[in-house]
Amino acid sequence: MATVFLDLDGTLVDPKPGITQSVQYTLQQLGLPTPHADDLEWVIGPALVESFRSLGAKNPAKAMEIYRARYSDFGLFQARLYTGISGVLETLFNLDCQLCLATAKPHVYARRITAHFGVSRFLEHEFGPELDGTRSNKGTLLVHALNRLQVLPENSVMVGDRCYDVDAATQVGMRSIGVQWGYGTPEELSGATVVCPHPKALVQQIRDLLDI
Repeated sequence: MATVFLDLDGTLVDPKPGITQSVQYTLQQLGLPTPHADDLEWVIGPALVESFRSLGAKNPAKAMEIYRARYSDFGLFQARLYTGISGVLETLFNLDCQLCLATAKPHVYARRITAHFGVSRFLEHEFGPELDGTRSNKGTLLVHALNRLQVLPENSVMVGDRCYDVDAATQVGMRSIGVQWGYGTPEELSGATVVCPHPKALVQQIRDLLDI
């Protein structure tokens, strides 16, 4: 069956306020320099434990503990669904394909977000890493998802806004769509099979790639 894997942050929802404010809070608690929210956009997408290491946290695991306490209480729903995404998902849901979430955000958080914004009903499966970091690498996550679903990479496509999505798709032999409304740079998306300028173009691009 044709399968569409969808990134969450920067693809379905704009999570900037919740993530950046929670990162700022964590850095403050650790006594580290606290960049402006606009200078923390790069943390949206990759595994946060590595981001905290890059931000100077000597104990990234401790930073993640502080971050998660703040994020789960205040930041989780400080986001917005991108305009047009709900309609895109509904249209795809009614086609001959299955929609699956594939996010670097732990699935225990991701499922709360997709339910909150009313899009979980379109998703047949929601894949994300465990809180202990298992499958935090997007490529490893896609391998797990493909094995779990018993679908072929050539019958699938990864939709995301960062190089992590594009690189993971390439790693497993899957085509990718790089979306331009998220947080990736043009350079990051240069390796995508196709680049999507806005949500209203996404359905046709998926239909063309998967022949549905």
